[in-house]
Amino acid sequence: MNVFTVFAERVKAAIASLEPSVGAADLARVVVEPPRDPAHGDLATNAAMVLAKPLGAKPRELAERIAAVLKTDADVAAVEIAGPGFINLRLVPTYWTTLLGAILADPDSYGRSQMGRDRKVNVEYVSANPTGPMHVGHCRGAVVGDALASLLAQAGYDVTREYYINDAGGQIDVLARSALYRYREALGEVDGAVPEGLYPGDYLVPVGVRLAAENGRALLDMDEAAPSTSSSPSSFP
Repeated sequence: MNVFTVFAERVKAAIASLEPSVGAADLARVVVEPPRDPAHGDLATNAAMVLAKPLGAKPRELAERIAAVLKTDADVAAVEIAGPGFINLRLVPTYWTTLLGAILADPDSYGRSQMGRDRKVNVEYVSANPTGPMHVGHCRGAVVGDALASLLAQAGYDVTREYYINDAGGQIDVLARSALYRYREALGEVDGAVPEGLYPGDYLVPVGVRLAAENGRALLDMDEAAPSTSSSPSSFP
């Protein structure tokens, strides 16, 4: 449970003490969140704005009644009403120091919720194209993807992390043909621009050089459909 959840319950309790007839569906619309401008306080709630109509009250007048109850909370230093009826709260400093102690005492569980209710979520990240080299963007994807998956897990979702290998199909055929071209290039069989339809990147040049060093000219006449006994691409540094 976090500070917003804690004070949402306190705001709802304050409303229920003032208006016992308020319905659960209406209370569910009450939100406590950070104010748009931090200068306005620590927390803000729309309670008076969303409940004024169902309670037959004016938003600002309802806000004043709610504020009067919230001012009695020992953790609240000040309550201010903004605009037509938004309520801003400032908490006492000791609330934050106590909260910090609770976080440090149980860092793995603090903030965990059951919002996801064990719904299954699949987060695919990195999933670098195996036909090309990895770059810093893939590192960024790993960090963002892992952080997102961890947040979802903390929120009660059943998370599966997936790295999609994608090592089959037409792109792998093109990769093999491109490596073959670089192999032939290393043997002096071809020269010039890489033919259209193949991967032109220089990252396959070392692959061709190594294939030539380990196999000589033995692969030149090999049937493309035949299994190879040469080093697999995964063995390349």
